[in-house]
Amino acid sequence: MSKIQSSGAGEIGRLESMTPATQAAVIGRLDGRGTYDLAVEFFVGMPAWTAAGDPRFEIWMTHTPSGTVNDDLSAAGRTANERYSYAGSAFSMYSHTGTHVCSLTHIGRDGRFWSGWTQETHMGSRSWLVGGVCPPIVARGVLADVAGARKVERLPPSYVITPADLSAALDGTTVERGDVVLVRTGQMTLWPDPDAFLATPPGLGMEAAKFLADVLSVMCVGVDCGGEALPPEQPDTFLPVHAYLLAEAGMPVVENLWLEDLAAAGIKEFAFLAAPLKLRGSTGCPVRPLALTIDG
Repeated sequence: MSKIQSSGAGEIGRLESMTPATQAAVIGRLDGRGTYDLAVEFFVGMPAWTAAGDPRFEIWMTHTPSGTVNDDLSAAGRTANERYSYAGSAFSMYSHTGTHVCSLTHIGRDGRFWSGWTQETHMGSRSWLVGGVCPPIVARGVLADVAGARKVERLPPSYVITPADLSAALDGTTVERGDVVLVRTGQMTLWPDPDAFLATPPGLGMEAAKFLADVLSVMCVGVDCGGEALPPEQPDTFLPVHAYLLAEAGMPVVENLWLEDLAAAGIKEFAFLAAPLKLRGSTGCPVRPLALTIDG
C-alpha cells in the first residue's frame, strides 16, 4: 500500500496531509510574478466523454429579455420587463467534463472503493453518501513536462508514461512529500477537436502511478488529458490506473488541465491552488485550478 494513508474514516484520502503549516509555507513563497489559469472553458461541442452514454455539456437560456416581455414569467409587469432586460441560463453535463477532480468514489476495484466503501453500504438512491466534497487544495505544485522532456509537441497516441519518463521530466526539480504533480503529455495541443483529443490518448501507466504514489509520495496528480493511457496496457481492464490511484492510494486525480502556458513559460515549481465544487456524493467535481509563481 502507499505511504500516505487515510485514517480509514476520512473521505478525502491523501488530501488529509495538508495542514495550515504546509499551506502557509507555499503561500509565503508567492512572488507575484504571474498567475496561470489551468482550466479549460466549457462550451457546446467541447470534448467530453460520451462513449458510454453520458451527457455532453449543454447550455440554454431560461429567460431572454424579449421573451420576458412577452410571457412575463417573472411577474414584474410589462413596464418593468421592458426597462430591465432579464437574461438567465442553465446548463447540464456529466460530472467528468472539462477540468475536474475525480472523487475517490469514481473507480473501485472488485466492488470496493477507497476506505472500504461499497455501493451496498455507502450509496443512497441518487448518489454516494460519501465523497464529492474536497477541501480547497493549497500545495506546492511541480510540472512534469514529459512531452517537453522528449522534445515532442505531444506524446504518441496511447503512449504509456513510465517512471523513467517522469524522472526525466522532473530532472533538476525536487518532489517533496505531499506535493501536487502535474503531468503534461501535450494532448491539449489537439483541444478542442473532440475526435482527435479523445481518441487513444497518452497517459500514466501503472508503474508511473505507483512511482508517484509509493516512491514520491505525492498528494495529488493532474494530467492534461484523461489521466491514463487508453486503451489500457493490460487486456480485460477498465481504467486500472484510476482504480489504483483512487481506491488504493487515496489520491485524487485532476483531468483535462491546461498546461501549455505553464510549460511555455518554463515554470516547473509553483503554488497550486484549486477549489473543487462541493458536490456531495458526486464522482467528479469541476474545478478551476491556478498556478501561482513562487520564489526560486
